[in-house]
Amino acid sequence: MQKTALLLTTLLFATPATAENAAPFQNADTGRNYRSLQQAVDSISDGEGSIIIAPGTYRQCAIQTAGVVAFRASVPGQVIFDAVTCEGKAALVLRGQAASIDGIIFQNMRVPDANGAGIRLEKGNLTVTRSIFRNSEQGILTADDRSGSIRIDRSTFTGLGRCDRGLSCAHSIYIGGYGSLTITNSRFERGNGGHYVKSRAARIAVTDNAFDDTRGRETNYMIDLPNGAVGNIARNIFVQGASKENYSAFITVAPEGRQQSSVGLSISANEASIAPGVDRQTVFLADWSGDRIALGGNRLGRGLKPFERR
Repeated sequence: MQKTALLLTTLLFATPATAENAAPFQNADTGRNYRSLQQAVDSISDGEGSIIIAPGTYRQCAIQTAGVVAFRASVPGQVIFDAVTCEGKAALVLRGQAASIDGIIFQNMRVPDANGAGIRLEKGNLTVTRSIFRNSEQGILTADDRSGSIRIDRSTFTGLGRCDRGLSCAHSIYIGGYGSLTITNSRFERGNGGHYVKSRAARIAVTDNAFDDTRGRETNYMIDLPNGAVGNIARNIFVQGASKENYSAFITVAPEGRQQSSVGLSISANEASIAPGVDRQTVFLADWSGDRIALGGNRLGRGLKPFERR
């Protein structure tokens, strides 16, 4: 019960006031402070360094083109990037060697092509910890980098996604053709359309997370692996809500075509249910791959069929 309560608890942080520090972005390695986030990123250039961000709400964005950059809130949960995107993409557009984000809130990201995100990752490795993505078109959106890895831990994704305006859907997280995706100890809730996690990564590990769709609006799958994947999905809690564009499955494998192996994909020790008061029949795992998937040990509520080949 203690573990379940922990998984279902949203990250709660104090909301900071508008930033007052005249130079709130510090290059931790040189000790120099900058007025703009972009200046701080540029100061690292193609090297490796950390940017420490003072508490505040910022209407700024930045593009990383090289090097290894760590973006760190000096007080986790008291740094907000609000509504401003670079290149019509995201608050942080990342195409360096690697980046990490710790303790930062991204909110209200919207752009003309309806893919406004907190983070747009175009290449390189990414680590996200203790961060919140909320009330935007997408949380994290990536391009393809088969040599790259993505790790997300202790983060919250809320009020994200959309499927409107005749445009392709956006999702809470949409990972392109990456080498690997790992999501741990995080929470997904209140989706506004699309999937909570859509990933084309070859290898995935989605463990010890909570997917609470009870306040979702016109959402789709909890986890969509459109081209298949290997790895494991374990010890997650899933609750499907009433307002669904597609309620036919919780997890899907290769619905857009088997482009990579799913042999040995393990889906075990999860808890899945339909929200109280919602009367429907659905499927926990829908598989189009035809591969041998290890499915078992999941606790499924009423109306849930464990598996369906499609």
